[in-house]
Amino acid sequence: MPQNIEFYIGTNGSDANLGTKEKPLRTLEGARDAIRRVKKEGIHNSGFTVWLRGGVYYRDSTFELTTEDSGTPEAPIIYRSYENEQVRLVGGREIKREWFQPVPEENIIARLSESVHGKVLQVDLKAHGINDYGAFGLESGLELFCNDRRMQLARWPNDGWALSRRGEAHQNTGLTFTFEYSGDPPNRWAEVAEVILHGYWRHDYQDMVFKPESIDTKKLEITLDPNVGNGPEDGRRFYALNLLEEIDEPGEWYLDRKKGVLSFLPPVDFQEGMVLVSMLEEPLVALRATSYVTVRGLTLEVTRDTAALIQDGTHNLVAGCIIRNIGARGVILSGGTKNGVVGCDLYDISSSAIEMSGGDRRTLTPAEHYVVNNHIHHYAQRGRAYRPAVRIDGVGNRVAHNLIHDAPHSAILYHGNDHVIEFNEIHDVVLETSDAGVLYSGYDWTFRGNVVRYNFFHHIPHLPGGYTRVVYMDDAHCSTETFGNLFYKTHQSVWIGGGRDNIVENNIFIECEQPVSIDNRGLRWTFLNPDGNILDTGMYKKLTAVDYDKPPWSTRYPELARILEEDPRAPLGNTLERNVSYRSGWRDPEVVCRATSDRHIDRKYMRIADNFVTEEDPGFVDTTQMNFQLRDDSIVYQKIPDFKKILFDKIGLYQDEYRADRPVEGVPQLWRVRLP
Repeated sequence: MPQNIEFYIGTNGSDANLGTKEKPLRTLEGARDAIRRVKKEGIHNSGFTVWLRGGVYYRDSTFELTTEDSGTPEAPIIYRSYENEQVRLVGGREIKREWFQPVPEENIIARLSESVHGKVLQVDLKAHGINDYGAFGLESGLELFCNDRRMQLARWPNDGWALSRRGEAHQNTGLTFTFEYSGDPPNRWAEVAEVILHGYWRHDYQDMVFKPESIDTKKLEITLDPNVGNGPEDGRRFYALNLLEEIDEPGEWYLDRKKGVLSFLPPVDFQEGMVLVSMLEEPLVALRATSYVTVRGLTLEVTRDTAALIQDGTHNLVAGCIIRNIGARGVILSGGTKNGVVGCDLYDISSSAIEMSGGDRRTLTPAEHYVVNNHIHHYAQRGRAYRPAVRIDGVGNRVAHNLIHDAPHSAILYHGNDHVIEFNEIHDVVLETSDAGVLYSGYDWTFRGNVVRYNFFHHIPHLPGGYTRVVYMDDAHCSTETFGNLFYKTHQSVWIGGGRDNIVENNIFIECEQPVSIDNRGLRWTFLNPDGNILDTGMYKKLTAVDYDKPPWSTRYPELARILEEDPRAPLGNTLERNVSYRSGWRDPEVVCRATSDRHIDRKYMRIADNFVTEEDPGFVDTTQMNFQLRDDSIVYQKIPDFKKILFDKIGLYQDEYRADRPVEGVPQLWRVRLP
């Protein structure tokens, strides 16, 4: 076996040291360079472990590894925390408590609510060398963190939403757009130059940011920036951010970017932990074309950009890390093969938690990236929609055994081919959007071969008057196999939006409003131009962008190869078979659509067989504890002899070497979920 060489890093170290436990190095770069020197000396078959001792390591640039920093299968390179010591890589600056002072100016105090007079503190960031506040907007600018939590940029209203109102007096001249709004804002609003208006302005599945030109708090009218376009629709939800006058709840803050002065109403535990502002506008850690490198057991936090980037290379791993308080995305896996994120906790992420892409769609060669055994929650905290826990693109990637919850929009967005989504537990997502999916894909006939199996979806709400779909195969999505999943207390559990060759088999629906729905939208409108020429549609262009009728595509997906020989708009080849519906609103899809004749689904388009519908407990182990494993004597096995046992006890997180010192014991109540 190759020998393993160890280096140590400590906050009390020096890069002039040898990197021993007694005389550690100071920086990650120091350890990286020491490994490079050893390699150049001819010890090429050595593995390396870099031990980081506990402490806070402030980063003002990316820790970057490249091809020369790679390991091998027999001699990997590992950067990890030492034993049980907490190691924090921080892409920000600490704000000392003694820097905070009471608000000194009477004109500022007058803008604050009387309820917080004498409580709001200020710090002059410029006086302490902090001059870069990032781009103004919802994401990627400076943020404030206290006691390991993101603080709330001053917001109105504090909870819920204001509503836009359009009427005869409102105008869109091409230069301005003025609309009324509901609510009771204070008349003391003074500065609107850097106010952010964030909301669902036109669709309940799309958030947008508008910038006001002026706000009339007496008329309750807002005039938008001239570049806004069509402006908001009537009755749309929004809130305002970054108003000094709206600092009225503990944890709220405001930054005067011209003066560099930050105002803050501290939380009750203000004296207990660190106060930090995010600064770094690039990844904390980047592995570029490396192989066999692991980053393990570190806390990556407080940055305006991404926590960790793995770009190309193979067999790289982010494992057992805490990734939190991130201004953009948590982890990006881009290109390469067999790279993974395993056993991590990711939360308080501004955008997507993990984005994973890889594989060659031209040859259908899989990347085999994986996201496994991670606890992902409270992501999409700034930008709200289409920023999932996991985004999958490419060919042949896997998402398994994750616990995902508490987010405004989707849990998993998947695009491409032959991905596997299995053994995940997902609940309390799509909390503030509608016409949205927990798992979502769509509008491409060539997205095929994807598998959704053995997942537990439960407690998925929907907006009043809105709808949430769990496995949402939108706009002709094709060839997803939904097998062996449990759906409990969901709205529209499986939705096939006019697509083909989708299999819904061996699932259990428990107290769900609509277990399965299929429509014929392709025959009605989705893929047609007004002149009815399908050759001019985006769907056709995506089809012909790949060699759909030549190997390996034609052999892997023979149904796709003949799609233009049939009616490509028709929802052919769908299967609904051997499912169990318990106390759910089960209706065969053709029955569901018959009431609306233009959506009618002819039975010739699908196979429906051997589904068991019951109002009696079919033999679950313990419904009071949400243990929906079927007992061996369940009536299901009599009614559906070919029903395959669902591996319920295998779903979700499990204890592995990366979680040995960090078991999952529930989520701290540190967040307020803003429901509509």
